[in-house]
Amino acid sequence: MYNIQTLNAISPKGLNRLPADRYTVSDHAIDADAILLRSFKLHDYPFSDNLLAVARAGSGTNNVPIETLSERGVVVFNAPGANANAVKELVLAGMLIGCRNIGPAMDFVRGLQGTDAEMSVVVEASKKQFTGFELPGRTLGVIGLGAIGVKIANAARSLGMNVIGYDPTITIERAWQLDSDVEAAPNLDALLAQSDFITFHVPLIDSTRNLINTASLQKLKDGVVLLNFARDGILDDSAVLAGLESGKVYAYVCDFPSNALRANPRVVTLPHLGATTREAEENCAIMVADQVRDYLENGNICNSVNLPNVKLRRTGLARIAVVNQNNPDMLGKISHVLGQTGVNIAHMLNDSKGNMAYTLMDVDSVVNEDTRVALAAIPGVLKVRLL
Repeated sequence: MYNIQTLNAISPKGLNRLPADRYTVSDHAIDADAILLRSFKLHDYPFSDNLLAVARAGSGTNNVPIETLSERGVVVFNAPGANANAVKELVLAGMLIGCRNIGPAMDFVRGLQGTDAEMSVVVEASKKQFTGFELPGRTLGVIGLGAIGVKIANAARSLGMNVIGYDPTITIERAWQLDSDVEAAPNLDALLAQSDFITFHVPLIDSTRNLINTASLQKLKDGVVLLNFARDGILDDSAVLAGLESGKVYAYVCDFPSNALRANPRVVTLPHLGATTREAEENCAIMVADQVRDYLENGNICNSVNLPNVKLRRTGLARIAVVNQNNPDMLGKISHVLGQTGVNIAHMLNDSKGNMAYTLMDVDSVVNEDTRVALAAIPGVLKVRLL
């Protein structure tokens, strides 16, 4: 039996992918083999030595201590693309909210008094102050062309917008998915200078923190609409508020409330709704449950943020999975131990990601515990499993 611990509410549609005859799922599992979570902050969490995998039912992993888990040989999974449509739809709504002055207009209506006839007169006399502008022909800048950014770029093109994208690490897969009319910005400054709308879809790391700050604010086109449905901290709130005051920024729509932001009439801030749809939560849960199950039962890795994707069809009598540091001659040392114990490798896949590596081997004979211990004793080996 595998013990699965859930640290947040995970959609039953995902948990049902874990057969009850092989998996125990609870929010208080002891010595869990895997942890499933959404927003729970894991950085100070005590991990069991039995832990094999952590899976976040979402795309970002800022709440997961990836380096700490890597040092323990624990695979960290996420669910890239599972919530992409939900975020795409909210960004599109955000563009319309920003350019059509929906927030200030709603506040105006809420403050109306008098009879219906009196309010109608005031509305007709006042509506011009909320005159906005339309999307076709405007330029959208998309910073980050992963699963979400690509969907937004393509949707904006279908609405008649010009689209500029910037992502120096875009994958071949995402590039193929991108509308051919999306222009590639040579650098971030070029995108900032040309865009009427800018949406951000990058993780919060040192290089993306405060991408919009006092200095970069001056590079923006006058009257730009900014949208942040990625991570709090990518835009410097004080710089954005200064831009709103000067007119450099027309509107700001984001998913991360603060007291300063919510008090500004040109800001619409939402309670972190980006991926909060039934469909997105179900898709994320299904994806991570399937990934965790395939890893626990077969050693296959898909959508890991700290280890390479490795998938091997079973061909031998037994399977060995090894997580190790990406050091020279690790394969040689592993093969030497197996050779000494008379174990022949029938099929093997090995790959690396950064300073981590993973080897999945099908062998022609049953492997005993002594062999596993010998493999685990190799310097640099972090985790060995017999499957």
